[in-house]
Amino acid sequence: MTTYFPASSESWDRIDPRAAGFDADGLKAASDFAIANESTMDRDVRKALDNDLFGEPEGLRDVIGVTRPREDPHGLVIRGGKIVHEWGDTRRPDITFSIAKSYLSICAGLALDDGLIPSFDNPVAELVDDGGFSSEQNRDITWAQLLQQTSEWEGTLWSKPDWIDHNRDLDATAGEGTMKGKAREMQRPGTFWEYNDVRVNRLALALLRVWKRPLPEVLKERIMAPIGASADWEWHGYENSWVEIDGRRIQSVSGGSHWGGGMFISSRDQALTGLMMARGGVWNGERLISEAYIEAATTPCPINSDYGCLWWLNGAGGSAPSAPRSSYFAKGKGSNVIWIDPELDLVAVVRWIERDAFDGFCGKVMEALRRP
Repeated sequence: MTTYFPASSESWDRIDPRAAGFDADGLKAASDFAIANESTMDRDVRKALDNDLFGEPEGLRDVIGVTRPREDPHGLVIRGGKIVHEWGDTRRPDITFSIAKSYLSICAGLALDDGLIPSFDNPVAELVDDGGFSSEQNRDITWAQLLQQTSEWEGTLWSKPDWIDHNRDLDATAGEGTMKGKAREMQRPGTFWEYNDVRVNRLALALLRVWKRPLPEVLKERIMAPIGASADWEWHGYENSWVEIDGRRIQSVSGGSHWGGGMFISSRDQALTGLMMARGGVWNGERLISEAYIEAATTPCPINSDYGCLWWLNGAGGSAPSAPRSSYFAKGKGSNVIWIDPELDLVAVVRWIERDAFDGFCGKVMEALRRP
């Protein structure tokens, strides 16, 4: 049987839910649930950030990147490569927060495939000599540790110190008092897991040093254009994240929208990316990224079974207990999610659902999926 690939985000076949193995009413119940559980985050993203969305220490929460108001809830379900169900404006390039991290991971994978990075297990300092990896704490940090959020990189980047995300609690709600931003004793790289946007941005800069080209340019050429993504997506850094490489002034992008910036992309373009990953990095007969990268990206890191290389995993059921253990996710604040399940040939994109409601959405989709 021929495997279907859409020609573009606009030229995309649909399939009747029953033909894709779903109960149509059940899928409608899933999207209705997503809409009913819309994120409580202010639709004015700048206002949400100014109102301490991430629980930042006083004096360090300044927004230094572009923001735009968010859209109504929207999303779509793909099976067999075809659209089974869709709701809301899936063509609008909305801010996507930490889903940008998974695109950074893809850029790292492409560098691995091209031999620009010999191995993720190699120290970053072997290739990047800009002072960021010269200290005793940082000199042995590997690419894998940056990708798995176990690097314990120490320093300040784009006016944000690494300790701004020390003691970060991903389950905390906006305005809730936490220990976030209180400096702690540093650990040896590879021995401590911490979700830290400053370190992810340090990875983005390191990748820029290796590629010597803007990462959005690499991503467009190698992934987004071949899969037929729209021309509407954007990937920004900060007003102070410009560097000069080989005489060219380039903005280092951010791995989220913690302080503004990040990726603005439609649900349809995200679904195309998810489908490319679900199909093992192959698109319509052309290999875009290696199986070796996808295996590395979806292998649990040694000290957090729910996390791979900037992708959330489900082997232990931690990300979404109602989804199969074969599922994995790109996730961003808000919540924004790309749900990928290669075994089911299933991709779903959900935008602006409350974080605690996402598992309920997964459960309803699985209920709608008819079992043989």
